[in-house]
Amino acid sequence: MHWVYRVSILLTLSWTALCQGPAVADGGVLNAATFATGQAVTPGSLVSIFGSNLAAGLAQADSIPLSTSLANVSVTFNNVPAPLLFVSPGQINAQIPWNTLPAGTLTGTANVVVTRNGVASAPKPVSLAPFSPGIYAVRNLAIAINPDGTLAQPVGAIQGINCRPAKAGDYVIILGSGLGALDSEVANGRNSTDKLRNVVTPPQVLVNGMSAQLLFAGISPDFVGVYQVNAFVPAAAGAGSAHPLQWQVSGIASPNTTTMAVTL
Repeated sequence: MHWVYRVSILLTLSWTALCQGPAVADGGVLNAATFATGQAVTPGSLVSIFGSNLAAGLAQADSIPLSTSLANVSVTFNNVPAPLLFVSPGQINAQIPWNTLPAGTLTGTANVVVTRNGVASAPKPVSLAPFSPGIYAVRNLAIAINPDGTLAQPVGAIQGINCRPAKAGDYVIILGSGLGALDSEVANGRNSTDKLRNVVTPPQVLVNGMSAQLLFAGISPDFVGVYQVNAFVPAAAGAGSAHPLQWQVSGIASPNTTTMAVTL
């Protein structure tokens, strides 16, 4: 009868796994652009939440405005529902609500709670700050878009994506996070197709350490919770296949490991 005992144990373990509620990892709420650990994140931007039993499977939002519930999963920051882009057992991508902190408050702590099928996780604290600049990248290759729609990276750098180095004097469109407050409000979970919204504090853009002239810095018209900066590529940066590309605002810089390619 040993097999009966073994089956009983397996059923017990399976039932225990199913009954376990969601759990957010300690320090598991990270800037979605950089995945930087031990750093604050910024309201309005996207974050990745890591943990266990967060969702039953994979699900992705397919419309805008984003819903605050996806596949029976919801997330709150200080009890404010967060718009959701993606859920899975180990990771959730969400927008930190713009109104997570009281009006006029720029720095603080938010308690993050994930609820799955009505079962809530223990709250986990995450630090919030007015700025947490980060540039989206693929394997440290910046999402910097040339005027023709190609990525400003060496030819063939990313399989399936057209790439070519940016030409000095041309502009690039850079996508990222953490640039803070806007000059006019946008609702949680919505994009900005109705009007251009500029950041209150424009960042400095550095290409290989050289300052780039800004054309626009604000929230992306097309994507929820994504910032967009348009800037000219400075000739002073020189030619190179892996120039550091950074945003710097209020003395805080994005990682210098994010790169782009430049030709003169």
